[in-house]
Amino acid sequence: MNQKKLSFTNYVFVGSMLFGLFFGAANLIFPVFLGQHAGSKTPIANLGFLLTAVGLPFLGILAMSLTNSNGVHDLSSKVGKRYADVFTILLYATIGPFFAMPRLATVSFENGIKSHIPESSSTIILLLYSILFFGIAYLFSRKPSNLMEYVGKWLNPACLLLLGILLVLALINPLGTLNSGASLDAYKATPFVQGLKDGYNTMDVLASLAFGIIVISTLKNLGIKKSKDITVGALKSGLVVVFLMAVIYTAMSFMGATSLGHFKPAENGAIALSQLSKQYLGDFGSLLFAVIVILVTLKTTIGLIVAIGEAIVDFNQNIPYQKAIIVISILPMIFANAGLDLILQWSIPVLMFIYPLSITLMLMALLEPLMGYRKPVYVWTTVFAVFAAVFDALNAMPGGVKEFGLVKSLLNIGSHLPLFAHGLGWLVPSLIGFAIGFLLSLRAR
Repeated sequence: MNQKKLSFTNYVFVGSMLFGLFFGAANLIFPVFLGQHAGSKTPIANLGFLLTAVGLPFLGILAMSLTNSNGVHDLSSKVGKRYADVFTILLYATIGPFFAMPRLATVSFENGIKSHIPESSSTIILLLYSILFFGIAYLFSRKPSNLMEYVGKWLNPACLLLLGILLVLALINPLGTLNSGASLDAYKATPFVQGLKDGYNTMDVLASLAFGIIVISTLKNLGIKKSKDITVGALKSGLVVVFLMAVIYTAMSFMGATSLGHFKPAENGAIALSQLSKQYLGDFGSLLFAVIVILVTLKTTIGLIVAIGEAIVDFNQNIPYQKAIIVISILPMIFANAGLDLILQWSIPVLMFIYPLSITLMLMALLEPLMGYRKPVYVWTTVFAVFAAVFDALNAMPGGVKEFGLVKSLLNIGSHLPLFAHGLGWLVPSLIGFAIGFLLSLRAR
């Protein structure tokens, strides 16, 4: 049977779908925040942000296609089945009902709805909004085969159009120069490293391992069957994402930096983006911003429900997809009502733990075509990464937790790791684990 050859338009639509799935609340607010706080160091900080928020997610998609993996569990099983069970649950819980999905709803509420309602009624309206938000996302998720139609052809272009209006106005008529404001906090001393860590907050490396299977399935549905052609298709579609994200992130970070000629650094990127919308577009800007935020968060939520639902079915085929996505939609609806501040406070330590495990798994998968599958490499790299990531996670805990005796003692031990102060204590131990695993694999052959 002859394989269908996809057109350039097909790849653009798949890439648009993938971009739409990735580009959520954090992707919208963190670049502007970075620009306002990095000030004159924005170009350097933006490079670090692009590496972890664009480059690594792109490699994650390629890793899934290169290894012919059927999902996160299949890929992480290269370390071991029990590890795969724990890792898969932790990853999907993080990008799903416990952190990312509740954050999507609360960000869209606080920055698209809250400013237009009385403060006294915000609690009950958040409850009603979260029910409506996840109810709509659930309805769109019932037929995953229509995901490219919904996100790639409609929701994503609509978001890009609305966001593009604001970015063009800001670039044509900036409020100041790149040197309008001084660099703040860690951006002043280590802007590139801080940019790297800001990229963690998008959760896109984690999402790439989940969304990779959606891209592969979409390409197969379009007629691509051979493994090599699927990898090429993922590469071409991924380049669309890389281009769009790099351009938009850079424009938004420079918009944030130049806004310092008119505004003081905001507490978060959502406030900054809201101020800029109103500055350039008046009262209509507030409405435009609300629409952008709601559309951006809604389309990403739809993608997450589909990805997690399909992963649950793959993990246990006795669970029907339609029942799985009901649970996936209800849980974040509940957690969203805890409030954005609490969600953000506890998500950072989890990200500092799981990101190193995801990055090392992804990079080992990319190296597999060159060195072959070597189980000791996967095992030892992961063992060392887990050990070091525990210290990075503890170091990101809220201040009160870090004062506990045991935690304080562990942090004293972790402080001896290279790059620990920069949140990269996992890097050198992971390289050591990789070297040990590679040498052991040579002895076994």
